[in-house]
Amino acid sequence: MFNNKFISAVIVAAGSSTRMKSAVSKQLLKIGKKTVLEHTVSAFAQSDIVDEIIVVCPQADKESFEQLFINNNFCNYSTPLKFTVGGSTRQQSVRNGVLLLSDDADYIAVHDGARPLIKTEHIKAVVSDAVEFGAATLAVPVKDTVKIAENLTVQSTPPRDKLYLIQTPQVFEKNNYTRAYEKAGSENLDFTDDCQLVELTGGKVHITIGDYTNIKITTAEDIAVAEAFLKMR
Repeated sequence: MFNNKFISAVIVAAGSSTRMKSAVSKQLLKIGKKTVLEHTVSAFAQSDIVDEIIVVCPQADKESFEQLFINNNFCNYSTPLKFTVGGSTRQQSVRNGVLLLSDDADYIAVHDGARPLIKTEHIKAVVSDAVEFGAATLAVPVKDTVKIAENLTVQSTPPRDKLYLIQTPQVFEKNNYTRAYEKAGSENLDFTDDCQLVELTGGKVHITIGDYTNIKITTAEDIAVAEAFLKMR
């Protein structure tokens, strides 16, 4: 329990890995000695503040994902680990994970399974901010100038000091998240970012500053970058 709050982590690992152009799920590719998914799940298990972990995976890979942790004695960690299959969109996949939450859950930490370099200190920081503010997300300031364009013609330049690259975990008070999801469903809205759900209901999301190593594995080049970051640690 963290500050007497039950924290549940939903790790979304149900993507198709199309852009990786790999014969296997990107979650099963190795960075160093462990797979992407092992790095991700282990960070949450080692954080000491997460009370349960739910992994949302593709139907075709569910058995492989489960076997991965059985073979590596993940049961040595005290954190309960559950698996479920994803939906047709990310939002639906998160919902499938939420349906497996313990009745005791107070806060939901939604994390991309393909962000294997998440640090335990950042998990703790964003959860702490969510408990204080109701909702929080990891993010980093943008480094480059960003342009708004249409048909490859620049329309405007937003001020860089107000722009952030949003990462995960994104952490929400469970009841607020559930209400937001139900509202999105009633309006036939589907988002790729869980913060948008909370914003839909007028909720405010606090930004917790993370770091630039918390990258998302999307293409083959990202594996090389992640390995370089891992060696730096």
